[in-house]
Amino acid sequence: MRIRRLLGLALATAALAGVSAVGAATAQAAAYPAISSEDCTAQGGTVNQGGPYRGPTCTFPDGHSESIT
Repeated sequence: MRIRRLLGLALATAALAGVSAVGAATAQAAAYPAISSEDCTAQGGTVNQGGPYRGPTCTFPDGHSESIT
């Protein structure tokens, strides 16, 4: 009985941590929406070509970057 209770607690904790990670990723995506390369240069940003596993990004003068659509 005690093992079942501990297993349930561990499972609930893992599920809560997973939901928190998804929420944080969603909040980050909502903070900086993807833009086009034309919008990037029009706003003073620099277009950086991505690598084999990453798409192009725009780096702005204030230091943050956004994905380019």
